[in-house]
Parts: sequence; C-alpha cells; structure tokens
Amino acid sequence: MTREELFENIKRKKSFLCVGLDTDVNKIPEFLFDKFEGDYIFEFNKAIIDATAKFAVAYKPNLAFYESLGAEGLDVLERTVDYIRKNHPDMFLIADAKRGDIGNTSAMYARTFFGAMDFDSVTVAPYMGEDSVTPFLTYENKWVTLLALTSNKGAFDFQFMKDAETGETLYQKVLKTSQKWGNADNMMYVVGATKAEMLSDIREIIPDHFLLVPGVGAQGGSLAEVVKYGMNKQCGLLVNSSRAIIYAANDETFAEAAGREAEKVQKEMEKHLADAGLI
Repeated sequence: MTREELFENIKRKKSFLCVGLDTDVNKIPEFLFDKFEGDYIFEFNKAIIDATAKFAVAYKPNLAFYESLGAEGLDVLERTVDYIRKNHPDMFLIADAKRGDIGNTSAMYARTFFGAMDFDSVTVAPYMGEDSVTPFLTYENKWVTLLALTSNKGAFDFQFMKDAETGETLYQKVLKTSQKWGNADNMMYVVGATKAEMLSDIREIIPDHFLLVPGVGAQGGSLAEVVKYGMNKQCGLLVNSSRAIIYAANDETFAEAAGREAEKVQKEMEKHLADAGLI
C-alpha cells in the first residue's frame, strides 16, 4: 500500500485507528473453546475484525501471541491475514515482529512477511544498523516500521542516552540516521503515546513520515495529545489500541463490545481530522 492510498483510506473512513490483534488464549471468552474446539483463536480474530473493520484502517497482529502456540499459532496468523485480505482488502497490515538481524537473515524475515505472508509492514529494531533494515526496503509498496521511542518503562534504559558532544539522544540519532536508508513512502516510526509531549520535537526531525503510536487506551496515552503534537498534513498517524478494544467484554457480546469501543475511538478521530481540515 502506498502512502497516498493509506491517506485516502484515512480520509474515507475518517479514522486512523489501528487495532492490535494481540490475541491471548488466556483472555478470550471461554465459550469459544467449546463452540469452536481447536479453532477458537481464529474465530475470535475473525469476529473482532468483522466488528471493527469499518472503524479502523489497520490491523497489527503481535507475533509473540501466535509464535507462542507453535505451528498452530502461525497457521492462525496466516489465515487471519488471508481473511483480512479477502474480506477487508483496504486494510494496512502490520506484522508486529520487532525483527532486525544481519543482512542475509533480515532478507529472510522480509521474505517471510512480504512474500509468504502478505503484510504491508513489519516492525524492525534499529540496533544493528543499516544492513539489518535495508533488506525490508527492497519490496515495492512495503514498509519498515522502525522502533524509535517506545512506550514501555525500559525505554529510559537506552533510548534517552545522550551523546556527550552533541547532546543528541539515541532515539533522535535513530530518527536522523535512518532517513538515509528509507523515506516517507516506505518507512514509518514507532513512537509511544505515553511520550506524546515529545512528538513536536520528533516532528522537527521527521515532519512527513507516518508514526505508529501504541499506548493509547489500556496504557493510558492521550489521543488528543498525540494529535496535538504529532498530526501532519497527511494525518501521519496510525494510533494503535489493542486490549481496550479486543477485550472490551469477555462473554458472548465480546465482538459487539469491541465494535463499540472502536467506534468511540473513530468518532474522536473524526473530530480531530475535521478540526485539522483533512476531511
């Protein structure tokens, strides 16, 4: 998917919501185990997708929740991607895999997510540098979503370390250096919503790139703050919500509850898009 296509979807659906499909076998409603026997995870995903698709522009399965189940989980992941492609083909699909290794290994990861599975983007860790990232950038209309400033507590261990000479933090160095590898048409950045006040400084470095923003919802990030500091002339935001939507209820109404939560977020996003003159 191109940047223009993504922006058109945002305008058409009046939303920049990304729903995280972090499907935890220990949290899905118990009645699914009896009703669908061995296929309860896929049926949960399918119900969540159908209930939220008209309010979202992207889905982000976190690979850990599928890989932890072995071959069965990877099968569910592939079928989930196929289901979205066949039934909701306008969706931007992000593999939240946090890969990044030496060049030939990254090339195999890229083949996995862009060849064997039809994702639009994959999250990549920048620590190993250019040759660990560029193999993902060789696929037309595919994206790298590079970790820059994350929303977890451990972000302060390394990401805010400063260069003694320049005063530049490590995450700022990542933003500046990585622009030599890709551009606003094939690279976006993970910036946590719990660091929303730093988005204005980040926008000075990368004014045109899309940002994938986790941390809104269960992690306490503010959508209004993210929009205030992070929105650009093409919206430039994909705001992810996982637990607050997909686990909105734990009974037979789980899909309807997820749809209602997604609609609430979409309505707020619609207002922000209108206020910015983008719709």
